[in-house]
Amino acid sequence: MDLFSNSFGNAESQQSGSKIDWVNVTNIEQLEQMIDESEGKPVVIFKHSTRCGISRMVLKRFENEYDLEGKITPYFLDLLAHRHISDAISQQFGVLHQSPQLLLIKDGKSVYNVSHDEIDASALNQQIAKNYPS
Repeated sequence: MDLFSNSFGNAESQQSGSKIDWVNVTNIEQLEQMIDESEGKPVVIFKHSTRCGISRMVLKRFENEYDLEGKITPYFLDLLAHRHISDAISQQFGVLHQSPQLLLIKDGKSVYNVSHDEIDASALNQQIAKNYPS
């Protein structure tokens, strides 16, 4: 591992040890999969910059608070490796690009999006309860 990776990490090292079973977004075709899946189950997209300390801190806090296993499908996007996918997400869901950013997708639309220190697992839980009532 080079000095840069040691200092800043990469998407895979960021996710190692995570209790979240992230689906890595690596190709644009996965957007259609997300849209289809959001018809019946909450889909969450976490957009993360592996070079940003704030993004890393927010990701770790979110992962530590996370208790939605089995309730959602969590997608993880490494912005540095796949900025073109982030741009497509912004266009598809009508949200301004941010980093870090969390989007909740329902029925093919973004029904909730937050960035930076507004990213909070308990707030996401509330949004899921609001948008997917039992």
